[in-house]
Amino acid sequence: MTDFLKKLASMALPSWMNKGEPLALLRTARTFWAEVYGWITWPLRQFDPLTCIEPVLNLIAYDRDITRFSGEPLSLYRKRVAYAFINARDAGSVEGFINIFARLGIGYVELVERQPDIDWDVILVRVTDSQIADNTQLMIQIIRQYGRTCRRYQFEVITSESLAIRAGWDQGEYVVYPARLNSTEASSATFSASL
Repeated sequence: MTDFLKKLASMALPSWMNKGEPLALLRTARTFWAEVYGWITWPLRQFDPLTCIEPVLNLIAYDRDITRFSGEPLSLYRKRVAYAFINARDAGSVEGFINIFARLGIGYVELVERQPDIDWDVILVRVTDSQIADNTQLMIQIIRQYGRTCRRYQFEVITSESLAIRAGWDQGEYVVYPARLNSTEASSATFSASL
């Protein structure tokens, strides 16, 4: 609540006028001036992507190079438009890319670069399977818009499992029987081993 609306709500009549028509007039004045305040401040509220009307939101999105993908909820679209400048600034680093995912409500994500046995230009994006299922279009849009140039992105699914290991002692014997290849059977080899 703004200061003006707080002052308007705190207005009180003296005790001898706090009944009947003067009280009704005060209520009517409060309602009228609250509505006038809303009319005056409406244009200022249109600059905020989180509260503006949808046609103005589309203009702001066009200005910030944000395109709404099919099936995107309005609340997520508002967030993407509101954080467009911050996301563009953070797009160059691994930490910034992780912050983009957090700002848009995707959750925990890992980015891993230059892994052995994988091409140097591939960046691994590790997310859970539920994140991919819930935010497929959004994740593709984030990578398309804020991903590094000349880099490829590959999604990997990470899953957390709880594991309980019990330790014990076994007084057993370990025996190995080696297997040999008969020289007479060159075309068919049979190996056998037993414990």
